[in-house]
Amino acid sequence: MNRSIDAVVFDIGNVLVDWNPRHLYRKVFADEAEMEAFLAEVCTMEWHVEHDRGMSFESNAALLKARHPGHAEMIDLWGARQLEMNAGPVPGTAVLLGRLKEAGVPVHGLTNMPSPIFPALRARYPELGLLEEVVVSGDEGVIKPDPLIFEILIARASLDPARTLFIDDSPHNVEAAARLGFEAHRFVDAETLGRELARHGLL
Repeated sequence: MNRSIDAVVFDIGNVLVDWNPRHLYRKVFADEAEMEAFLAEVCTMEWHVEHDRGMSFESNAALLKARHPGHAEMIDLWGARQLEMNAGPVPGTAVLLGRLKEAGVPVHGLTNMPSPIFPALRARYPELGLLEEVVVSGDEGVIKPDPLIFEILIARASLDPARTLFIDDSPHNVEAAARLGFEAHRFVDAETLGRELARHGLL
């Protein structure tokens, strides 16, 4: 079968690795409702996204602790134990990544992630070492869905978006990729992704 796709780009969080702050905070909160309130009102995703943009945890945490001094200890855990927010590989996707590599398909990564985290994750999860070019938002100071971070990857990996499949669990990121001309797939599970890869003649 002729391939319509020359390369595949994977998001990492919740596509290759199961990431959720609850994986950490369930260990330290005795009450689920208290944990949810903390994540909704204190350590919010709006706050965390500044780490993805490249802001240091220390600077960002200092601002937050000034507003929520009673939660200082729990806020500090976000930085000290953030690797515990990763629960392991997303079922099935490492197998698909390996099959793509075996088939000679170039595979790359594009992730919203703080700078220090990706090297630690790659050391922990060997399958991430299969990715060739990886663009990490914290290194670049720009996050998905900003077109600039896609353009950085396009240039570094010499991609033709029309012949590149982009995979992400965020609909906003998938839509942004599609607007730039990528074939874009919103990740739900490995089984559905496997069918999409097969549809493009990649497996």
